[in-house]
Amino acid sequence: MHSSASAKPFPYTIRELTGSDLDQYNALLRYAFQVTEQDLMEAGWRDDEIKQSKFPVLERADILGCYDGDNLISQFAVYPLKMNIYGTTFHIGFITSVSTYPEYSGQGIMSRLMRKSLGRMRDKKQSLALLYPYSIPLYRKHGWEIISNKISYVVKDRQIPSAYRAPGIVRRVDWENSDFRNLHTTFAAQTHGCLFRNSLAWEEFWRWELDDTMVAIYYSATKKPLGYMVYLLRNDIMYVKEMIYLNLEAQMGLWSYIHAHDSMIDEVRGNTYYNEPIAFDMDDADIKETIRPYIMGRIVDVKEFFASYPCDPGEKDVCIAFDITDPFLDWNSDTFNVLFHAGGCHVGRHSPDFHVSMSIGTLTTLLLGYKSAAQLYRRGRIETPNAEAIRRLDDAILHETPYISDYI
Repeated sequence: MHSSASAKPFPYTIRELTGSDLDQYNALLRYAFQVTEQDLMEAGWRDDEIKQSKFPVLERADILGCYDGDNLISQFAVYPLKMNIYGTTFHIGFITSVSTYPEYSGQGIMSRLMRKSLGRMRDKKQSLALLYPYSIPLYRKHGWEIISNKISYVVKDRQIPSAYRAPGIVRRVDWENSDFRNLHTTFAAQTHGCLFRNSLAWEEFWRWELDDTMVAIYYSATKKPLGYMVYLLRNDIMYVKEMIYLNLEAQMGLWSYIHAHDSMIDEVRGNTYYNEPIAFDMDDADIKETIRPYIMGRIVDVKEFFASYPCDPGEKDVCIAFDITDPFLDWNSDTFNVLFHAGGCHVGRHSPDFHVSMSIGTLTTLLLGYKSAAQLYRRGRIETPNAEAIRRLDDAILHETPYISDYI
């Protein structure tokens, strides 16, 4: 018998990127995402400015690069952020700058970088990873799943609500206004799935914005900031980049402000991440809305994630054994006995009342609230010998679709 040939040694080296790697990091990004000089000029950037803007990413993110000799050929960055998950602040990682030169594709380089990076996240107790996918099927094979949507809408000038009235006022402010930034923090603290923006996240928010992008804040009659919108007026169109509000009054106040522009614009184009179509709130609901998957996520460490995960405190105690398969991170391929008790989850040697089986991606989309256990069970994504387990699981967990608007 002939012994099988041993696997070829990996011919490249993997290491962390430092400030001295900035030029190669930037060149790989520019090549992979085809950012041209014209793109930079239209957005008001020069090449040296974008290099300087990316330097803080190298300083603050955990970036692994793969090198062929001295040449950077692939990179994978994890940017640390905080996220509101049902009122609990989680330390998470947002994956960004994922890129490889085409001539090095198909060699498993990105899988190596991803596995090593997620392992480093686990060491830092960042139990959840997010990313904006360039290929949903590719990331699904590595345990990622869709967890949020983006809704794009077009509202003609005649369809802008005209009956909205609010007792407060709207004021335009500059980008650095403290009320504006504090409003987002307040919004994030009360909104499931929202990311808390630190200084670099704000820099990314503004990265490709034009100088005439504006911010307008809605203030109540008592001068309390309750909502804002970031928008651009161009070619008779109002482009709404972001609109958030803390209550119905602010929502109505901001749409009333939009209506005040009806003589200047032909239509409003914008995006919303509330996962609720806006047509229902319109007098003329015959507007165009497009829903598409936006952010994918994957639990990095199941046990660590459950340790902080809040559940419904009003439901009776139940212990469910989760048989999880994770083909990419072996520490997650295990059975986790989870006791749902008094608003918290406890993983241990508890005697389970029910058993359920699912992949790591299914567990992620379930616990983040994008799909319920009943929906996933009907799709064959959850298996159980006792269908009562599905009802008890849905009773135990909270149900709210994540609001994720950031793209790092």
